[in-house]
Amino acid sequence: MTNENNTVQDSVALVARLLLATLFILAGVNKIGGMEGTVGYIASVGLPFPELVYFGTVALEIGAGLLLAIGFKARYAAGALGIFSLLTAIIFHNDFAQQSEVTALLKNFAIGGGMLAVAAFGPGRFSLDRG
Repeated sequence: MTNENNTVQDSVALVARLLLATLFILAGVNKIGGMEGTVGYIASVGLPFPELVYFGTVALEIGAGLLLAIGFKARYAAGALGIFSLLTAIIFHNDFAQQSEVTALLKNFAIGGGMLAVAAFGPGRFSLDRG
């Protein structure tokens, strides 16, 4: 029975990793086609060096997203994406007068929490890291 439970848990961990990774990979790829708008949005909140932040964001979302998906250095990738999600929530979604911003803030907190769970408990057996 324990082996069967482990297989179910590892299967669920794989699906969870793939769902979380897909969000970041697609977000990074979509940013490639909209550099001007993304850089403008980054600059609008007062972050310095918006172009550098843009390139770092694209690299993180795609790179760490792919690492998470295949389960290689998944704890580090998930930790980085978790911190990124929490910082993004705080920096970009802090207009509490707008319900859509509050929803975005909470969504990013939830994603960050999911990523921190992967960082804490590992990617599961169905990964290159093997747990």
